[in-house]
Amino acid sequence: MRLRRTPISVLLLLAALPASAAPAMALGYVPKYPAGFRHFDYVDPAAPKGGRLVLPALGGYDTLNPYTLKGDKEAGVGALTVETLMEQSQDEPFSVYPLIARDIALAPDRLSVTFKLDPRARFANGRPVSAADVVFSFDTLTRDPGATPGYRFYYGDVARAVAVDPLTVRFDFKRPNAELHLTVAQLPVFSRAWIPKGKTLADVAMTPPIGSGPYALAGYALGRQSTFVRRPDYWARDLPTRRGMYNFDRIVYRYYKDETARLEAFKAGEFDVSAENVAKQWARGYRGAKFDDGRIVKKTLPHGASSGMQGFVFNLRNPLFADVRVREALTLAFDFEWLNRQLFYGQYRRSDSYFSNSEMAAQGWPSEDEHAILEPLRDKLTPEVFGLAVRPPVSDSRYGVRENLKRARELLLAAGWRYDGGRLVDARGRPFRFEFLSYSRTYERVVAQWQKQLAKLGVELTVRVVDPAIFQRRMNDFAFDTTVVVYGASQSPGNEQLNFHSCRAAKTPGSSNWAGLCDPAVEAILPRFQHFETRQQLVTAARALDRVLRAGRYVVPNWHIPYHRVAWWNRFGQPATLPRYYDASNWAIQTWWAKPGS
Repeated sequence: MRLRRTPISVLLLLAALPASAAPAMALGYVPKYPAGFRHFDYVDPAAPKGGRLVLPALGGYDTLNPYTLKGDKEAGVGALTVETLMEQSQDEPFSVYPLIARDIALAPDRLSVTFKLDPRARFANGRPVSAADVVFSFDTLTRDPGATPGYRFYYGDVARAVAVDPLTVRFDFKRPNAELHLTVAQLPVFSRAWIPKGKTLADVAMTPPIGSGPYALAGYALGRQSTFVRRPDYWARDLPTRRGMYNFDRIVYRYYKDETARLEAFKAGEFDVSAENVAKQWARGYRGAKFDDGRIVKKTLPHGASSGMQGFVFNLRNPLFADVRVREALTLAFDFEWLNRQLFYGQYRRSDSYFSNSEMAAQGWPSEDEHAILEPLRDKLTPEVFGLAVRPPVSDSRYGVRENLKRARELLLAAGWRYDGGRLVDARGRPFRFEFLSYSRTYERVVAQWQKQLAKLGVELTVRVVDPAIFQRRMNDFAFDTTVVVYGASQSPGNEQLNFHSCRAAKTPGSSNWAGLCDPAVEAILPRFQHFETRQQLVTAARALDRVLRAGRYVVPNWHIPYHRVAWWNRFGQPATLPRYYDASNWAIQTWWAKPGS
């Protein structure tokens, strides 16, 4: 059945009328699940409890605090032990339903949102969840200097959080923001008893947060393993947003240093579920008697989620990449078609948008509505933005990137580079040399082909593989030339776009503005992700931004697939219905169960 679409302005008004606190709210449409619903469609409410699920994690960890900028995070603490004010469903673009908060009410002027907390909500230490805890959580994440800076961008338009009474919390906004009331509903809530008075997040690096989630951390071997047990006193187990979910008695994470070790460990039975990201391993590694006789199941599972943009990002903080002609030339040397044939077994599609696999992706010529956004910025934009949406270069099936390299050479010469003994050098004779940073050797063979083509242009590319902990520190400090990143995109892009592309984020260590982008046209478009009335306005803003970013050539676009590659040992049950927007590992954690006797 098709959902009836309603303008956001109408929904917000209805939600803000006196005594109109709503148990659910959606962004631009009527929520799918009515008041009093029993469970989400993608769970089995009769799923049995018990058993164990073992999952892999890559690298290691040196902190049990999921909210600090510094340190390598343990994989499960944030997701399993801490809950948010409300729960986002996985079969709608952006809808929230009761969890810690039993209802939500937006003020008529859209300058505040109020949540009523469920009086049954309890932390793992037995104390009730109070409005004071919610305020403490918000203040810690947005004001503590050691917190991951993404929270400050995500909640940048929130002026303050106020405990109205023990079970009522209000968030006051600096200005109306179309999605802010829903993003606030995603706030993780932990007990104010977690951080002693006068201390900060940095002081509790090895103390896990006190949350209200379904699991508690039971033990760990630093950097190697962590174990969580299901709380027998879990307060929300019978809520509609939790019924049929979190069915395992124990969840264990085991850490592996690289992808090869992880795959071999899976086939040896060291863990239960493998969500594979490496095409070669999926094509050639998931074979053998255990797959043939059904002991291990191997499947591709479709999803409807936006794939965002994966690509090799150019760090504009390095003057080497300041000229868009240089960035385009380096992009022309990347032969995706060859890689897809020779290394990826034809599994991938080229990512051509920052909102790939989504209606947000710009297509063809700009629409009239897109023109309305872009035209006032014409003096800040290249003419390309007003033409057909920029697409990644395509190599010829017979001659490869030969023609692309000719064009790349022309661009480099036009940008002031010249050739000296086969090397590309600048006016002062300095060679064109840069480094690709990675934490996994998987990308060595991928980058090798790019490296080979760049050498034909006289460009020297080196590859440096470092420990995941060192990699993360260098990323936080923006200490790299280029690396692979993913600009993740939700079904309803919003405040996170500031973290990706704003001038403020470019200057903030630990942000996701890896490119160091600070562009006046982009800066002018970003507020449209915070202030809109209808979903179509949001779609138009995303397409306009997409055109500008693609014309800027800030990344060498990589690839995506519209399905998950998943294998698991055949000892689990799963619901009959898949969610539409989901992560494969989280799907297993949240909705699977152990088969009796397994």
